[in-house]
Amino acid sequence: MIKKGDKVIVIAGKDKGKTGTVETVFPKLEKAIVGGINIAKRHKKARRANTKSAIVDVASPIHVSNLKPAK
Repeated sequence: MIKKGDKVIVIAGKDKGKTGTVETVFPKLEKAIVGGINIAKRHKKARRANTKSAIVDVASPIHVSNLKPAK
């Protein structure tokens, strides 16, 4: 059982071997967001004249089967 605040190691996927802390857990989806893991680029469009568009890094959820608790 992985909970918010646990330190975990990624055991599968593009970030295999990296460690991080669980920030959010989605029990019904069996996914978790881990800080610094599974980062995706999102393009943010300018909505008003005084705001700027940007490319933002966003943490995506990762399935809990790809995580194991760190010691």
